[in-house]
Formats: sequence, structure tokens, C-alpha cells
Amino acid sequence: MKHELPPLPYPVDALEPFFDAKTMEIHHGKHHKTYVDKLNAALEKHPALQAKSARDLLLGLASVPDDVKGAVRNHGGGHYNHSLFWPTLKKGVQPKGSVVDAIAKQWGSMDSFQKAFGDAATGVFGSGWAWLALNKGKLEITTTPNQDSPLSLGKEPVFGLDVWEHAYYLRHTYNRAAYVQDFWNVVNWDQVEKNYKDALKR
Repeated sequence: MKHELPPLPYPVDALEPFFDAKTMEIHHGKHHKTYVDKLNAALEKHPALQAKSARDLLLGLASVPDDVKGAVRNHGGGHYNHSLFWPTLKKGVQPKGSVVDAIAKQWGSMDSFQKAFGDAATGVFGSGWAWLALNKGKLEITTTPNQDSPLSLGKEPVFGLDVWEHAYYLRHTYNRAAYVQDFWNVVNWDQVEKNYKDALKR
């Protein structure tokens, strides 16, 4: 069973003007597709691994054969992270639900949370991700380099922000902070709520 590129759940221009259509087209159709293609190519050597989801591959990374471990970590991570990312983007969804209540309890207010998350996202050196993750039942902000997943840290991702330059450079150039600010206009809090409830069950 080969891994497949999931379709975007909206047109490429649906997040304009915050995330531009050209970036979304390239980010999904080129970058994410490359992760999927390279993961599939790596797994051809190990048919037993082909039936596993990207999540299961990452959770079991320690037992993945050495000759493909790097590919699974990088390309499997890229596939998994982006598959989580796309559904958490949507314009016009107001923060609500138990996850928002938990954020307010943890950080005092949504403004305080967004500042802390933004500081983490802009502080990632080079390429990587900023995450809201569940760690032993408690929400926390964390970051990962490259395409690493919070799963490798024993944490459940609730939502993440891709801070690789390919995610924002066409519109925001060097200004990652402006990209992070625009991100808050396209967070799909309904999906974040679902992810949070799913994470609590795991």
C-alpha cells in the first residue's frame, strides 16, 4: 500500500490574502508531494513497512531499519506533519471549544498564548515547526527541527505551524513574524478542537 498525497480540503486561493494561492499550490502540490514520493521510494525495500501509516512509522521509528530510518524520519515526518497542517487552516473560524478553555487556563488568555507561540515559531533556527502539543495530558508549546514530529518526543500534536521558508517566502519574504501573525487569521479552531479531543484519548 503506497502513501498518497491527501487533497487540500479547499481551493488553493481559499486562504487569501493571508496565505497566497501560489504558495499553497507549491507547498502542497510540490513539497508535500515530494515527501510522499520519497517515502514510498524508501519503503519499496521494506514491504512490511508499507502497510503502516506515517504516524505508526514515526511512533516506531526506533525499530525502522537503519537504511531507511533517515528517509522515514524526514519524508514520513514531512508527510505526517503536512497532513495534520492542511485541515487546521480555514478563514473565519472563531476560537472556541474545550481546547480554547484549556489554552486560557494554561496561558491566562488567548493573547498570551499567541505571543508565546509566536515567540517559539519565530525563534526556530532554520527550518522546522512550532506546535501546540499535549504532553501527559497538559498542553504545551514546543518546536521541532526540520520535519521532526512531536511524536518523537512522546507528545501528541494538536496543531502546528510550518516555519520552513517554502511555507511563507513568496508573500512574506524574510518576515517570519508577519507570517505567524497572518496564521492566526486562518486557524481552523473546529479542527483544532477535534485534534485536541483525539489527543486526549490516546
